[in-house]
Amino acid sequence: MIPLESRHSVRVLVADDSALMRRTFCRLLEEEPGLEVVGIARDGLEAVEKARDLRPDVVTMDLNMPRMDGLSALQLVLEEELAQVLVVSSLSREGALVTFEALELGAFDCVEKPGGTISRSLETVRDELVSKIRAAAASRPRRVGPRTPRSSPAPKRDAPKGGAPFSAVALGISTGGPRTIYDVLPKLPGDLNAAVFVVQHMPPHFTGMYAERLDASCALRVVEADRGMAVTPGVVYVGRGGYQLCVDRRGDEIKLSLPSQPRSTFIPSVNVMMHSVREAFGPRTVGVLMTGMGDDGAEGMGAIRHSGGYGIVESEETAVVFGMPAEALRRGGADVALPSYRIAAKIVEVVKKL
Repeated sequence: MIPLESRHSVRVLVADDSALMRRTFCRLLEEEPGLEVVGIARDGLEAVEKARDLRPDVVTMDLNMPRMDGLSALQLVLEEELAQVLVVSSLSREGALVTFEALELGAFDCVEKPGGTISRSLETVRDELVSKIRAAAASRPRRVGPRTPRSSPAPKRDAPKGGAPFSAVALGISTGGPRTIYDVLPKLPGDLNAAVFVVQHMPPHFTGMYAERLDASCALRVVEADRGMAVTPGVVYVGRGGYQLCVDRRGDEIKLSLPSQPRSTFIPSVNVMMHSVREAFGPRTVGVLMTGMGDDGAEGMGAIRHSGGYGIVESEETAVVFGMPAEALRRGGADVALPSYRIAAKIVEVVKKL
């Protein structure tokens, strides 16, 4: 891959049915060095046509548009490998549902419009918008293709009785995660003798719906983490947006705590979660770090290995963004790097040995 600094400017196509939003986007992006707005589109159909003609690096896509909605346009842009797509939309519950569909289809990531569909305060997300556009342009194009089949999972199992020892899987994932996670969690068996803790970087009001959608596809029970919840094997605990995902252990009793501190770039933070799980489970911890920008989780992975646990990172072969896994590898925080579709089998193998 050619580094961005040695390539042309990042070419952006802005697709939004609001004239105000198009003007605001163009102004914000044109002020950034190395970014160039090459066109605008007023609806999904125009977005596809202009993407074919202009061949931008990134399309910023609203999802609620006339003639052809943004979701349909996104599928065509990705199927034809015209550009990466960054969803920029209102993240109300209804908007969040459609945004999840877009992310699971292969959208690079999403940025929330602050204040609703038409907003004069987009400057508040300027840094996030610009950084994600740059990262999208630098990442490997992802063609829409078959996802992990979502056949009916095995029935949920009851947690084992009697307080038998069990292990923990601490999984961190970010950009590209809502699609990639289906390569892992649905492949874990319902009788896995481990509790699974998942931190996915996403807005606070997304995590409950994220857990619901995963639960429908997994043999393990998937829940959004809540303060005071008892931790048992056979359950996936998804970090609640806006709170850290932590574990308190007192003898054989293990419960969740959801502090708002420490403050960090991401809340929940993969590092905070991994350190807490490691403290509670020690060498019976399996750390897993998958696709994402930055280095969140790299320190936590190293701590898990240092305590005698096992570290798995997603390899560059399948990672949408090989940032977090690469940093963990660089710091010696992984025993093995695997493509996403092989990670579940390795988790099962390691847990059986713990």
